[in-house]
Amino acid sequence: MDFTDKAKKIREGEQLDIPRIEQFLKDSIPGLKGALAVEQFPSGYSNLTYMIKVGDTELVLRRPPFGTKAKTAHDMKREYTILNALKPVFPYCPKPLLYAGDPSVMGCPFYVMERIQGIILRRDLPNGLVFRPEDARRLCENLLDVQIELHSIDYKKIGLAGFGKPEGYVKRQVDGWSERYRNARTEDAPDFETVMKWLQEKMPKETGSPCIIHNDYKFDNVVLSPENPLQIIGVLDWEMATIGDPLMDLGSSLAYWIQADDPPEFQAIRMMPTDMPGAMTRDELVRRYAGKSGTRIDDFDFYYCFGLFRLAGIAQQIYYRYFHKQTKDERFALLIFAVKALEQAALRVIER
Repeated sequence: MDFTDKAKKIREGEQLDIPRIEQFLKDSIPGLKGALAVEQFPSGYSNLTYMIKVGDTELVLRRPPFGTKAKTAHDMKREYTILNALKPVFPYCPKPLLYAGDPSVMGCPFYVMERIQGIILRRDLPNGLVFRPEDARRLCENLLDVQIELHSIDYKKIGLAGFGKPEGYVKRQVDGWSERYRNARTEDAPDFETVMKWLQEKMPKETGSPCIIHNDYKFDNVVLSPENPLQIIGVLDWEMATIGDPLMDLGSSLAYWIQADDPPEFQAIRMMPTDMPGAMTRDELVRRYAGKSGTRIDDFDFYYCFGLFRLAGIAQQIYYRYFHKQTKDERFALLIFAVKALEQAALRVIER
């Protein structure tokens, strides 16, 4: 049975100028021959991802979303740059092939990379794909171990010393996401003021070990081998990667990690099968991270609470576009419920 991730028909309003793209790609990438066909990977909420097939060659094109965008978000050159630097030392990256900054081609910057064919886990396992409890645990361990491997890379040696500003990273993140949330808040969204105040008061010192962080590392951003679904063969969606605090990255990842004993309203916004029998709990993942990385973790509540708040900020920014009719994607209408559930989860951490 084929469980590999499939592209679908392009959504209304997100079509590309196919003749122009075809000409540009064939002029820019040697060896492309045959007719060009374009489909879209429909599951992302931020940058748009298209599957480009030219003859027998399959490529992936990434571009910013249509409509108004956050000032510093959706930086295609930045995403392309980190893939270029990481690919030789972190084999899970797709190989970047082409960056186009000239808006005359598509009206915006974009880049093209190789396609990694494999399985991507969404909310529930594909029909027919079954993990025994011991397999589910091993998959969770493998997911975390690849993140630890990323954090262990010497970013200065691969030319990324200027890629981020690690000093003061935690404070900038708390201040920045507080400002972004307030700017994106709609009249039907919670204010999050209690959470933002708590994050300011409980802010820890920097870990002192800055590293490359993915900033959106989770099951549906990794590719599993079709032959061995316990093996991770790709890591996707590097748009938010930077140099920063590894525990902030882990906290952001665990904000997505909804486990079997979480409250019903939190279960309702689950995006990945992190509740399957045998899956590790958030506490188990934190302990494994500390043990394998050698990082001392005295209190993870701040990082987890920040991860929940940051995820709510991301969802609210996307919902803002839908609320103000900057996008027609009906999936975004439901994000307001996620924002409210994330506030309740953050408040539970604070109360605990």
